Amino acid sequence: MKEKILTVSENRLIAKNTWRMELSGLGDAAVFPGQFVNLALDGFYLRRPISVCDMTGSGDDHGLVLIYKVVGSGTEKMSRFKGGERLNVLTGLGNGYSLTASGEHPLLIGGGAGVPPLYYLARKLRALEKEVTVVLGFNTREEVFYEEAFPALGCRVLVTTADGSYGIKGFVTDALPDDATYYYACGPEPMLKAVYKALPISGELSFEERMGCGFGACMGCSCKTITGYKRICKDGPVLRKEEILWDA
Repeated sequence: MKEKILTVSENRLIAKNTWRMELSGLGDAAVFPGQFVNLALDGFYLRRPISVCDMTGSGDDHGLVLIYKVVGSGTEKMSRFKGGERLNVLTGLGNGYSLTASGEHPLLIGGGAGVPPLYYLARKLRALEKEVTVVLGFNTREEVFYEEAFPALGCRVLVTTADGSYGIKGFVTDALPDDATYYYACGPEPMLKAVYKALPISGELSFEERMGCGFGACMGCSCKTITGYKRICKDGPVLRKEEILWDA
């Protein structure tokens, strides 16, 4: 974990209530697919955890891309940030996804605000010459984003909407291919549980939880596993399928 002062380079609306922010000034710090950052906002006691969508630049000149949905007063304030504003950011939080377990045909499954971290993961898997399929799930056409970004990496993409206004009508579980060797999922817990039950293969699931501290001190974001409770912010947000215990 590193504390950084980053500068907003861009902050724009890309879908309904969904914004894309670019931050510069990360330096040579490393962030891995599936990790998140914690943003300090003036006037708010708790930081806001946001997953990393991508890294920009190289060497000593890295930056971050964050995609977030406006769901409350904190993220609404973020949507009003302009270029040049500076933010206090804790970077490199969480454990991230494993790139070595994927096999040749990894499947990436994202629901709504769970889509962003899969882009960085897809880019890394494509660099390893993996044949990547991505299933993106949204409620309605107005919420769809990054449907063209994944194909630009060379991924096969399927889009679902719950109301049938775009792509395949239904949920991500209605569009799962049968050739996947391993899966990575990120989204709301009901989606993760449905994917867990639908796919017989191994995988990794990234949980979206409300977090207090963001680095494991408060125990406010725990998940039940075969080895006891794990902190989503510290031991996760990514957990292996085989270690998760779902409540009935």
